[in-house]
Amino acid sequence: QVQLVESGGGLVQAGDSLRLSCAASGPTFSSYVMGWFRQAPGKERAFVAAIMRSGAGTKYADSVKGRFTISRDNAKNMVYLQMNNLKPEDTAVYYCAADSAVLIRSYSSGYDYWGQGTQVTVSS
Repeated sequence: QVQLVESGGGLVQAGDSLRLSCAASGPTFSSYVMGWFRQAPGKERAFVAAIMRSGAGTKYADSVKGRFTISRDNAKNMVYLQMNNLKPEDTAVYYCAADSAVLIRSYSSGYDYWGQGTQVTVSS
């Protein structure tokens, strides 16, 4: 079992940057595809980005391509989401998730473990 704890959220202005972190427990972190999802008020949870076990491959939602970067450090059991040029529409609770599948999946039901989320609010 994997436990995930997100941190790094906050209130920022449009155009600012934030770096989200997700700390994972357990010795098998490198066995999981790691993803970030977000959920805005009144909306469904949406895929943001994911990274393969080795970190060799990534996938992004079209809305964040070129602005967000996902990375991982398997030695530290950490996954990160660097968010640049933030926009008000990026406001949401951001969740870290772990998937035991081999390939990246962009639907939330494919992920096995979830963190509690961290709030990101971008003011205009």
